[in-house]
Amino acid sequence: MARVFVSSVIGGPADQVWARIRDFNGLPSWHPSIRESQIEGGEPSDKVGCVRDFYLQNGDRIRERLLGLSDYDMFCTYSILESPMPLENYVATIRLTPITDGERTFAEWTAEFECAVENEADLVDGIGSNVFQTGFDSLKRHFGG
Repeated sequence: MARVFVSSVIGGPADQVWARIRDFNGLPSWHPSIRESQIEGGEPSDKVGCVRDFYLQNGDRIRERLLGLSDYDMFCTYSILESPMPLENYVATIRLTPITDGERTFAEWTAEFECAVENEADLVDGIGSNVFQTGFDSLKRHFGG
């Protein structure tokens, strides 16, 4: 099983960062790689089990299911249903933790998935840098830090 872990410090209060990212359909508003997104079937974007169907800037389509969402613990867990990436059983979590020394947030984004061994290094690196770190960098530009 391949694993990806990326963490960052965002220069804003955790509740404000969470307000920006908690909408499961809101990726285009904060992640620069996402062109458009919609929740299938008109379901609420915070309903566990809802499916988001979105397009990357390059036109690739990805579908993901919301597996867990907690405003108290500030985390979102989701799985990939369809993707052009050669992987299976992908489950990821983005989690925020307040940093008590200043108005900052510790953010971590993790994923586990299965793939062919020859694809693992490229997928781990690509997801870690092009998806997770790119998202955190965008949040840091917005909030500072």
